[in-house]
Amino acid sequence: MTMSKSWIATLKLPKSTFPPRPLPACRDKYIQQCADHFYEWQRLHRPSKDTFVLHDGPPYANGDLHVGHALNKILKDMILRTKVQQGRRVDYIPGWDCHGLPIELKALANAKDTKLSPLKIRQVAKSLASNTISKQMKSFRSYGVMGDWGQKWSTMDMVYEMRQLRLFQKMVKKGLIYLKFKPVYWSPSSETALAEAELEYNDEHISHAAWIKFRITDDWRSLPQLETLRDKIKGNLYAVIWTTTPWTLPANRAIALHRDLKYSVVRDGDDGLLIAESRLDTLNQLLATSQNTRPVPNLDTVYDVFEGSQLQSLTYTNRLTGRAAPAQPIIHADFVSADSGSGLVHLAPGHGFDDYEVCNSYGIPVVAPIDGRGHFTEDAFPDDPKVLQLAPSVIEGGGRNVIDLLTPHGDVILVKRYQHKYPYDWRTKKPVVIRATEQWFADVASIKDEALDALRGVHFVPDTGKKRLEAFVKGRSEWCISRQRAWGVPIPALYDETGAAVVNEEVVEHIMSVIQERGTNAWWSDAPDDPAWIPSSLKGEFRRGNDTMDVWFDSGSSWTMMPHQADVYLEGSDQHRGWFQSSLLTRIAAGTETDVNFEKGAPFKQLITHGFTLDQDGKKMSKSIGNIIEPQQIMDGTLLPPMKRKGKATKGYDALGPDALRLWAASSDYTHDVILGVPVLQSIHNVLIKYRTTMKMLLGSMHESARTAPLSVTDQIALIQLHDTMDEVGKTFDNHEFYKGYNAINRWVNNDLSAFYLEALKDRLYCGDGGGVLEPIFNGFLRMLAPMTPLLVEEAWEHRPEWMKEDSSLTHPLHQLYADPIIDSKRLTVDPAELRNDIPVLLAVHSAVKHALEQARGAGHVGSSLQSTVEIHVPETAAGGGHAAVLNVLEKHADELAGMFVVSGVRVNGSRDANLSGPPGDFVFREEFTVDGIVSSVEVHPPEHAKCPRCWRYVAPQEDALCSRCEEVVKAQ
Repeated sequence: MTMSKSWIATLKLPKSTFPPRPLPACRDKYIQQCADHFYEWQRLHRPSKDTFVLHDGPPYANGDLHVGHALNKILKDMILRTKVQQGRRVDYIPGWDCHGLPIELKALANAKDTKLSPLKIRQVAKSLASNTISKQMKSFRSYGVMGDWGQKWSTMDMVYEMRQLRLFQKMVKKGLIYLKFKPVYWSPSSETALAEAELEYNDEHISHAAWIKFRITDDWRSLPQLETLRDKIKGNLYAVIWTTTPWTLPANRAIALHRDLKYSVVRDGDDGLLIAESRLDTLNQLLATSQNTRPVPNLDTVYDVFEGSQLQSLTYTNRLTGRAAPAQPIIHADFVSADSGSGLVHLAPGHGFDDYEVCNSYGIPVVAPIDGRGHFTEDAFPDDPKVLQLAPSVIEGGGRNVIDLLTPHGDVILVKRYQHKYPYDWRTKKPVVIRATEQWFADVASIKDEALDALRGVHFVPDTGKKRLEAFVKGRSEWCISRQRAWGVPIPALYDETGAAVVNEEVVEHIMSVIQERGTNAWWSDAPDDPAWIPSSLKGEFRRGNDTMDVWFDSGSSWTMMPHQADVYLEGSDQHRGWFQSSLLTRIAAGTETDVNFEKGAPFKQLITHGFTLDQDGKKMSKSIGNIIEPQQIMDGTLLPPMKRKGKATKGYDALGPDALRLWAASSDYTHDVILGVPVLQSIHNVLIKYRTTMKMLLGSMHESARTAPLSVTDQIALIQLHDTMDEVGKTFDNHEFYKGYNAINRWVNNDLSAFYLEALKDRLYCGDGGGVLEPIFNGFLRMLAPMTPLLVEEAWEHRPEWMKEDSSLTHPLHQLYADPIIDSKRLTVDPAELRNDIPVLLAVHSAVKHALEQARGAGHVGSSLQSTVEIHVPETAAGGGHAAVLNVLEKHADELAGMFVVSGVRVNGSRDANLSGPPGDFVFREEFTVDGIVSSVEVHPPEHAKCPRCWRYVAPQEDALCSRCEEVVKAQ
C-alpha cells in the first residue's frame, strides 16, 4: 500500500541542500574558511596570555610529499584545533629544512655543467629548495592544515642563519666547539662526514671476513715467560686476528688482547699461532668446512697456554706498513672478548672508534690511508703505492685487493663471506666507512647529564619515547658538526699559514657582521685574500674554511625562534636520534652560558612521536618497491574502485577530498607504524559517507519549533548519550589519542544516534510536532568532528536551514568552546542522574525487542517494526526483589515505550496499553533480557488495531482512518 499524495503533503519530510558528496568546486573555499580564516580568527578572539605553541619540525625541502608527511601535518593540525576548542590561542609557524647533501646532489644532477663552483652549487640548490617549498606548502594547505603560512621560515633564511651562527658563537664561548683529527662516519658516495642520525643499517650487508696472521718479532725468544716455546717453534710465532673489514689492514697500528683471557700457542708446521684458547675450536671447525687460501694446518697440537698479561710486551710487524716501518705493539683493551673472532683484535685507530680510544691512550699515531671517495692513498702500501692505489674503492671491493696482496706471503689463513648489520648512508643507500679526518665537534659529554636531567619534566607520547631519546643522548660523547659540502651554513673558522684553525668569540662575531652585510654566499664568492673577513686583532695571512654545518645543527637551532619552550614537538620516531636530540643538545649547550633571561631546560614540554607509514602488506613504503602512496590519491579516491555515476554510463572516482585524508590520520594509532591500503581506505570511505548521510538527515530535519517543543524521555536519553560521548572524545583528543575519539564517535553514530534515537524520532519528526533535540545533536556532532574533518563542518554549517542562518545569536561550530552547554538545562523534564539509572533497563529491553523483531521478520511475519505490539514480562517473584526496580522503570516511562521501541504498542506484565484491545494474534516471538541479574523477556505479537495511512502505525480505530494524533496534526495545518 502506498501513501496517498494528500497525506504526503502533510508530512515534514527532510529537506536539505547538503550534497551527498563534497563538491570539488567548493573545496578551496572551505579550506580558506576553515583553515586560513579560522587561524586568523583564533588569533584575534582567543587570549594571548596562554598561547599554545606547537613548534614545527621542518620537513626537508626535497621532492614531493608522501602520506607520512600528511600524517605528520594533520596530527599537528588536530592538536591545534583541539586547543582552540579549549579556549586557547595557538601559534604554529611552518618551517622547512633546506641545506644538506640531498638538495646539493639534486642540484648537481640537474645542472648541465658537471663541475660547478661552490657558489653556483649554492645558487642552484637555493632555487631548487625555494621551488620545493612552494609546492610542498601548496600541498600542505590543501589538506586543510592551518598555520601562519605568511610567516613560514626556512633554515636558508638570512635571519635564521644569523640565529644559528649566534648559537654556534655561544657554544664556542663556552668551549664546547673544537677541531680534532679522529674517526668519524664517512660516506665515500657523498664525500662527506656523517652524523649517527644520517645513517641507516642494512642487516643483509655482506663482508669478506678474514683470519689473518701477523709475525711477532723475534724478541719473544728472549722473554722468560715464553721460554717453553723456544725449542718447540723452529720458525716464526704469529698473532692471529679476525676482521670483517680487510681494507683497514693497511691502517693497522696495534693488536689488542685482554689481560685476563687465556691464549694458546698451537703448532702450524714449523711455526706457532697465537689465538685465544676459547676460539681455537671455532677456527679448526671453520678450516675443516671452508675453502681455504692455504693448506689445512695442523692446529691440534697446543704448545702452551698463557695469560694475556704475559703477552703484553710482544711486538709484531705489519707487512702493509712497509719494510722500513717500526714494529707495532700488542696491548690490552677492555673490549676484547673471548666469544668472537680470535680473541686478538686488529686495531686501526684511523678506522674505528674503540680502536682510536685505546690507541690514543697509548700514544699510538692515527692514520687513515684512504681518500674521500674511499680509494687507497699512497700511504696504504708505501713499498709499492700503486698496487693499492689502483684498487677499487673500499666499499666496492678494495678489501679484496688487500687480501690478494697478503695471500702470496701466507698471511691469510681463511676468508669467508659474512652477513652482518652495517651502516649505510641514508641518502645514497651505499655503505659508509669509519675514517679519521679533521672535523669540527661539539662536546656532548660535558652537557650530557644536564640534557638527561632536562628530560625528566618532559611528557612523552608514547612513554617509550623517553627511554629511546635518553639512550641516544647517553650513547653520545661528541657530535661531529662539520660537513665537506658547499650547500649549508659555513663554519666561521679562519686558518693561518700553518693550517691551524682560529675560532673564538671575536672571530665568529666579526664573520657574522660581514655575513650580515654581504650575505652567506659571500663566504664562497669573495676573493680568498679579501681582508674584510679577518678581524683587525689577527696578524698575518688567514684563509676562510670550507666546511659547512651539519643539517641537524641547522634544524636543531630552530628553538631560537621561540621566546620560551614549545608546548609540543611532534615528529616521526626517527627524530629521537635526529631533530629531537639536536634541539635538546643545542638548547642545553646555549643554556650553559649565564643569562638571567634564558629559560633553561629542554625546548619542548611534550614530545610526541609517530610511526612510519606501511603498505597494506606491512612493508615500508619506498620508491624502489613502488608502493608509495601520495596524499592526493586518497583525496581523489583513485586508490579505490571507481563508482558508477547516477544517470551516467561512465564510472568515476569517489573523491571525498581532504576529509578522507584527515580521517585516515585521525583513525590511526600513530604511536605504532601505520598501515595504509585499500581495505583501510575503504573503511574510512564508508565512515565518511556515514557522517555525510547522517549530517544530511540532521540538516533536513531540524525545525525551529523544536526549540520550544517538550522533550521526551527518548530525547533526554539521546542528550545523555551525546554528553557521554563528547566527554570521552574530549578527553581522548586532549590526550592526542585521536584514534580513540574516532572510534567513540563511530560507536555513537551507529549505535546511539542512528540505531536508537533517529530511528525512534522519525515518527515524531515526519508525522508529529517535529520536535526533538536534533539541533543540540548537530552542534555536538560538529564539535567532535571539528579537529578531524573541518571541511565537513564548514560545509554542513553553510547548508544549515535558513531559520538558523537568520539567527545571529548562533556561533560557528569551529568557534564554539567544546565544553559549552549543548542545551539549556531548564528544558530538561527528567533528572539526568535519575534517567541515567533508568537507561540500562530501557536499552536492555530495546535490544531484546530488536532481536525478537528480527526473528519475526526472518519468519516473514513482519516487515516494518510498526507491524507489531510488544509484551514485556518481568517475573514478580525474582529473588532479592530486583524485579520491582525493573518494573518501576518500565511503568514510569510506559507512555513513551512504543515510540522508543518503534512499535505500535507495548504492555508490561499484562497491563494493556490504552490503544490495545483484543487478544494476541497468530504469532509470537520471544527474547530474554537480563538487568542486574533479573531475567525477563519480551514477546512480539501482531498489531491489534488498524494501520494509520499517514504515519503507518497500527493505532487507528479502523481501516483508512487516521489515528488520533495524525487527526490533530492535520487539522492544525
